[in-house]
Amino acid sequence: MTARGAVRPLVDRAAALGRCQLLSLNGLLVSATGSLVVGALLLLPVGAGLPLLPRAAAALRTLSDRYRSWTTRWSGTPVSPPEPLGGHGHGTGRRTGAARVLGDDGFWHDLRWAWLEPLVGGLLVAVPLALVDFGLFGVLVQPFVWRRLGPDNWYAFVPVESTATMLAAAVLGLGSIAAGLLLAPAALDLHATWSRRMLSAPRTAELVRRIAHLTDTRADALDTQAAELQRIERDLHDGAQARLVALGLTLDRATRLLDTDPRAGRELLLDVRAASARALQDLRDLVHGIHPPILTDRGLGDAVRSLALDSHLDVHVENGLPGRLPTPVESAAYFAVAELLANAGKHADAHEVRIRLVHTDGALRVTVTDDGHGGADPARGGGLHGIRRRIGSFDGTLALQSPPGGPTTATLEIPCASSSPKTSSSSGTA
Repeated sequence: MTARGAVRPLVDRAAALGRCQLLSLNGLLVSATGSLVVGALLLLPVGAGLPLLPRAAAALRTLSDRYRSWTTRWSGTPVSPPEPLGGHGHGTGRRTGAARVLGDDGFWHDLRWAWLEPLVGGLLVAVPLALVDFGLFGVLVQPFVWRRLGPDNWYAFVPVESTATMLAAAVLGLGSIAAGLLLAPAALDLHATWSRRMLSAPRTAELVRRIAHLTDTRADALDTQAAELQRIERDLHDGAQARLVALGLTLDRATRLLDTDPRAGRELLLDVRAASARALQDLRDLVHGIHPPILTDRGLGDAVRSLALDSHLDVHVENGLPGRLPTPVESAAYFAVAELLANAGKHADAHEVRIRLVHTDGALRVTVTDDGHGGADPARGGGLHGIRRRIGSFDGTLALQSPPGGPTTATLEIPCASSSPKTSSSSGTA
């Protein structure tokens, strides 16, 4: 392992600890904002809460959106936000504004989170922070003050009354710091799970959004299918069909020349053989563009490994799939990975790409990470937008983390079942 590779886990754990500290400090702000909202609700009967409630609710939504953004960015799993506050009407009166807030399911969702987050979420992130703070006291404070604290100075279970016990306390402090760093990523993961459960949009909003999403993806699927049929028809017309027509004409000429000029007829027959080989290659290329044979024969894992072998990049593939997946899902994931590999080499100037395929919780999860310069944005259109359209037909999602300077991590999730025993080879490096 290189020095950089050895330092990287320590940097990641320190970053996780810093994020725990950030969440801990923001917990105070969440508690204060939640109290402000409750105060505005209590003042509604006397009218003083009418102008205050919409502003307090907007401040609470800003905080909850910040936590949704952090959870998505740190865990790689998107958190669906509720509908915007006041999105169901356009009145401007105080009573109307307060009534909209009170009738918004997302507002009550946020308020419940604001009261529970400082307790549950704060406790989760406090554990590694407390361990590190306790360890820092033993390492940086005890060695200088233990003589002044007298005989009743204890550090955990160590009575600090001599140089030897002071050194023992320092060693215990280092262990406490190490334990805090080790626990920080796990605490952050638990906090992300908690935040997703509490901050995801209410069920009513999810149902409305899902209906709209299915309507859009159905239209996209129909448009994509029509475009694909046009592409196949165009490729057949301009490629294999044109070659076959030319082959037929050449064969007809060769047949007429066999009696009068056998040598010229044989040369034309050789041209016919070459043209037939080119037409066959065109048909193979067309079939490969529709559904690669290796995908049918060996499954998604080996098909992705084939893409890795064909790529000029250093591609590592970890195949954790337990078996075959539905054919349309395998096809969508295959072409999505192919597009991400092409983007990594063409736009990101990457040298190394890591691909991980797993099936967990009833969904295919594909993670593609490259070491390019980052800055990818699906909003610009192009291949990433096409990937979202393709997997959106299966209710799939694409989460992208691509800060300037890199690295870029794209995570695809497509709900599906693993339907047959595993036939592809085990995980490895291509």
